[in-house]
Parts: sequence; C-alpha cells; structure tokens
Amino acid sequence: MTSALPAQLYLASDSLPEILSKPIIWAKPDFMIPKGTRVSILCQGTPEAVEYQLYFEGHLSAQRRPKQLGRRNIAMFHIPAMTPHTAGQYKCVYRRKKLWSEPSDPLDLVVTEMYDTPTLSVHPGPEVPSGKNVTFYCRLGTATSTFFLLKEGRSSRPQHRYGNTQVEFPMGPVTTAHRGTYRCFGSYNNYAWSFPSEPVKLLVTGQHSVSHCLTSLSSADLWDLDLLTTEAELQQDLAVWDHTAQNLLRMGLAFLVLVALMCLLAEDCLWRKRNQEKANGASSQECRRRFRTQRRLDK
Repeated sequence: MTSALPAQLYLASDSLPEILSKPIIWAKPDFMIPKGTRVSILCQGTPEAVEYQLYFEGHLSAQRRPKQLGRRNIAMFHIPAMTPHTAGQYKCVYRRKKLWSEPSDPLDLVVTEMYDTPTLSVHPGPEVPSGKNVTFYCRLGTATSTFFLLKEGRSSRPQHRYGNTQVEFPMGPVTTAHRGTYRCFGSYNNYAWSFPSEPVKLLVTGQHSVSHCLTSLSSADLWDLDLLTTEAELQQDLAVWDHTAQNLLRMGLAFLVLVALMCLLAEDCLWRKRNQEKANGASSQECRRRFRTQRRLDK
C-alpha cells in the first residue's frame, strides 16, 4: 500500500467538526529489536474507535479492527521478523464513525545486531559522589557515523553523538537519578544499530530527598513513567480479559454438557413411552382375542 497519511483527517460538514484526540503508539517488547525477532506495534484510541490504520514512513502499511481489552480499545500490528526494511518511523490513526483522529506521536522502531560490538567505559569511574561530572566513552573498531547511549530499564529517547570510531557522552552534575546500567550502540543511520556494548553500571553515592530526585526528571522521564503505567495497566487488562475468556469457555462447555444430558434424558423418555405404548397395544389385542374366544365358546 502506498497511500500517504492524509493531511485532512475528518470529513467536511456544515458545522465545525469534532477533533479526536491522537492515539498512543508503542512497541512490544521494546522499540529496539534484534534482527529476525518478532515485534508488535500497539495503537490505542478512544473506546468508540472502530478502525485503525498504521503508517510507515508516511505511507499506509496496514489496517486493523480493534480488540476491546478490558476498558481499552487497542489494535495490534505484528512484524514477524525485524529487518532493516521494517525499521523506521511509524504512526497510527483511528476512526470513530466517519471521523479520523489526529496522527499519533512517531514511534522510531530500531533493528539491532547489524554491526560489530562497541566498547563502553565511564570516567572517572563507575562509582562517583553526587554532584560530580562523568563522561561515557563509546568506541567501535570499524568506522561509523553515529553513536547512541541508552540507560536500561527505561523507554526514553537515547542520547546520540556523531563520530567515526569514538565519541564522548558527558553527564552531570549527577544525582541518584542517574544511577543505572548503560549500554551504547554504533550506527550508520537512526534505525539500524550495532550489537549492544557490554553493560556499564553507574553508582552515584549520596543522599537526596525524593522531591529533589523528582525535580531532576525531564519531561521525557515523566512520559516514560506514564507509558510504563499504561503498559502495566494493559497487562492487567490482558490478564482480566484472559481470565474472563477462560470463564466463558468453561461456562460454554458446561452448557454443552447440560444440553447433551437433556437430549439423552429426552431420548430415554421417548424410548420408554414407545415401549409402554407397544405393551399397552399388545395387552389390548390379547384382551380382544380372549373376548372373541369366550364368545365362541358360549355359543
């Protein structure tokens, strides 16, 4: 399909049309997928959505009817095996009646394990006191064009630097919010990355209040927290939906067993009734035969 993402997403009418909120789009298990691995793209609109469209690099890629998972209206688009040809930028829209929503925020889907493995180090060391500056160094033996640094356990946008064989990622003054495990990647474009480096764990010592840590979070971090909450709620809804489906299946099987028993009982009753009618008929015939025999004897 080559249809472009429509610039006008609603149908004209006499009155000012309603503007639908844009959907949420994300990838599972992550936006970074090793080559050859299956990935699912999920799009969530309003509960009244009846159709979803997925766009890849601005062109229509697929259409789906939604699934109602608990309180959520979601469409799932599956990529069986990740390749450089399926890596890129995705957006989705949904339809409610005749009205189309605004496009979602872009989802940058990345394929990894395409190039050699880089090395990552941190200076002055992996353990520093709060308030100090640190620098991550990412190096790749074969020349590349771009390097990415990513903190594990979060879905925020990775930092990137341009360089040939080595780049620096300065960070600081660091706080306890910077604690975590980091990896780096090399790449020739934004969507095809190398194997990940070995992990480097950064430990920041020092005491900070919760309010201080919260104020150090960026807007991307807050979005990550909201997205993690959304995905956790989705998992809960999936579990509830699965439990409900299992209960419905059990009830359906029990109903079928009940219907089968009722059919057997009805068939048994009919069989008994037929036998009784046959017995009654035979008894009547025997009485009539005896009556005629008795009359002949009397004559």
